[in-house]
Amino acid sequence: MDALNLALELILMPLVAFVVGLFMVLMMRKIAARIQRRVGPPLLQPLYDIIKLYGKQTQISHGLVHDIGIVMAVGGYVAAETLLPVPGMDGLADRGGLITLAYLMMIPSLGLALGVGQCANPNGSIGIARALTAMLAYDIPFVIVIFGVAWHYGTTNLADIIALQQAAGPGGWGAATMPLLALAGLFSVHAMLGKQPFEIYVAPAEIATGPMVEMGGKFLGGLFVMQTFQFYTAGVLYASLFLGGGENWLTFLVKAFAVVAIPMCIAFLFPRYRTEDLLKMIWKWPVLLGLAGLWLIMH
Repeated sequence: MDALNLALELILMPLVAFVVGLFMVLMMRKIAARIQRRVGPPLLQPLYDIIKLYGKQTQISHGLVHDIGIVMAVGGYVAAETLLPVPGMDGLADRGGLITLAYLMMIPSLGLALGVGQCANPNGSIGIARALTAMLAYDIPFVIVIFGVAWHYGTTNLADIIALQQAAGPGGWGAATMPLLALAGLFSVHAMLGKQPFEIYVAPAEIATGPMVEMGGKFLGGLFVMQTFQFYTAGVLYASLFLGGGENWLTFLVKAFAVVAIPMCIAFLFPRYRTEDLLKMIWKWPVLLGLAGLWLIMH
């Protein structure tokens, strides 16, 4: 691949992620509305929200570290998108690999912690402490799943993993050959999104939205953009590891949206987990499933 094509892919891949992520946010809001017997937002509401937030004048500045934290929160996901292959574009997938991708996906939470810490708001500090505890919980089964998939296919190159699954057909997808790891992965990916019932770090009635309590205007707009990338990354990564990736754009989008939508439909029916319950649940079931799945593929 020449440098010009690679540069074009590195620009297009985050743009695709942002647009698809906006529709995923819309879908999540629609699901919540339908369950609560409401109509839900119109088609372009997520885009209107971002424009509105960036159009507002920011009244409070918490200094350079606060700004850097928001840049890290968005930038970590933008960098991660260049390692996630989509139909017709591999980007840096053959150079980075799954381990680099896993590290990049941790940067947004650390950036958010940096920015919120600079605000020195007690509610924000409580919220970010809960968010980092949750990250410690879901990252353990996530790392087990990443290791298991890399062991099974003999590579950490995500483009090669997708090609091997597509060559074997649906019977060779990761979900069919590694069902326990696929279940553990679905648990950890859903917990990673920080949505119901794993949204204790925001808890609006208790800690006034936690990490977002001191955010407004462009800062809150930045977190909204981060959320669009977060949904896209979770859906596409799981589809690439266990559902054969995308043979074309139609199958790619159907799989990515299904990964986000199916657990979300179930999750809204459960009450919010407390931090200690979240740790117990994730360290018990997804970790056990992941270890059992790892044992199966090694024997």
